[in-house]
Amino acid sequence: MLRVTGLSKTFQSGDQKVLAVREVTMEIPDGTFGAIVGKSGSGKSTLLSLLGALDKPTSGTIELDGQDVTGMGDARLINYRRDTIGFIFQGNNLIPNMSALENVMLPMEFAGAKSKEAKERAKQLLEQLGVAADKHNRRPGRLSGGEQQRVAIARALSNKPKLILADEPTGNLDSATSKMIIDILKELAVSQNTTVIVVTHDNGIAQQAQLTFHLKDGTLI
Repeated sequence: MLRVTGLSKTFQSGDQKVLAVREVTMEIPDGTFGAIVGKSGSGKSTLLSLLGALDKPTSGTIELDGQDVTGMGDARLINYRRDTIGFIFQGNNLIPNMSALENVMLPMEFAGAKSKEAKERAKQLLEQLGVAADKHNRRPGRLSGGEQQRVAIARALSNKPKLILADEPTGNLDSATSKMIIDILKELAVSQNTTVIVVTHDNGIAQQAQLTFHLKDGTLI
């Protein structure tokens, strides 16, 4: 269970304080495919960064399976992000001079996995996500947009995360490829009991979510 209570984030902009996220409270059960929607500037990406421990809240708490994330020190947060959360971004953020296989192996190697084990799991994940074996050694620039995003999903899954956070994961993709990526994420939530939260401006994606959270001016409405 992901439990968020009274979460707020304030930024300093010149002489003014900007309240980007305001007293957000929500609960998301394990294995849920959820969506965060709202207009540009509504606080969606800020909220996702807070949930992913990429930024610290001004006030409020985030708990995952009863573990208080907001109370962790920097060293514990690094391990928490690495071992517990998988991130998927609109631009996929793959390392361009590494192969698809190497991109997926990287988080596992950071976590201390042996190279052979990391390689086998990376191959398995890529195959499960429909990336053909003859493309595993290609660099991202030689893959289609859909293939790159599949590699990004495989990388996000590499350390068996409890929570996957996806920021506009279909923003650069055509409608057919977008549907394919969302279907993959929905299936992952069910098959691996992984909580998946997608930030999106696409109402079609939001309508497929089991839970949808609508932000306006940083407030959950």
